[in-house]
Amino acid sequence: MRTTLDLPDPVFRDLKIKAAEEGVTLKELLAGFVKKGLYGSPEAEKKPVRSPLPTPRESGGHTIPSLTNAEIDEIFLREDMERAGIRWEE
Repeated sequence: MRTTLDLPDPVFRDLKIKAAEEGVTLKELLAGFVKKGLYGSPEAEKKPVRSPLPTPRESGGHTIPSLTNAEIDEIFLREDMERAGIRWEE
């Protein structure tokens, strides 16, 4: 995926210097920074694993979700908080 970034000249210069010092391309350096910001480490390549979504059930020829969007959002919120070490209070 290609994208365009507008960076201040001093920041871009420092990025180029750091890439040269580490012997990597600018693209590789920036991808590592993005991965570290998203996943916590530059080596992490996968998204965090989430619980599987419930399977829809059939009712009178119509598919009805097992959970509402609000219930699914709450499940994801709880998982994110647990990963962050925050205790969920009911």
